[in-house]
Amino acid sequence: MQRCFLSLLLILASTAALAEVPVFEIVIENNRFQPETLKVPVGQKVKLLVKNRDPVPEEFESYELNREKIIVGNSEAVIYIGPLEAGEYNFFGEFNPDTAQGTLIAH
Repeated sequence: MQRCFLSLLLILASTAALAEVPVFEIVIENNRFQPETLKVPVGQKVKLLVKNRDPVPEEFESYELNREKIIVGNSEAVIYIGPLEAGEYNFFGEFNPDTAQGTLIAH
């Protein structure tokens, strides 16, 4: 009985590890996204952790990803995207569109 219980726990732990969503970090600093180009896996849901190190708010916006989220100054936000098809998806900062530009590449 104890052996079956341990086997079940190992199976559940393996399943939970496979179900984890990969996390990718984007930093907003000096009204720019860093990195400007971010590669993510095709066909998999991902979690973007967007950290705004500027004292003013910025909005992560993407028409291709159908996402927009305001990140208050000196804070962070989580944005889930995907699963995505292979390709390039542009994003920008609504409050600083001339400098805050980025591309997410699903490959």
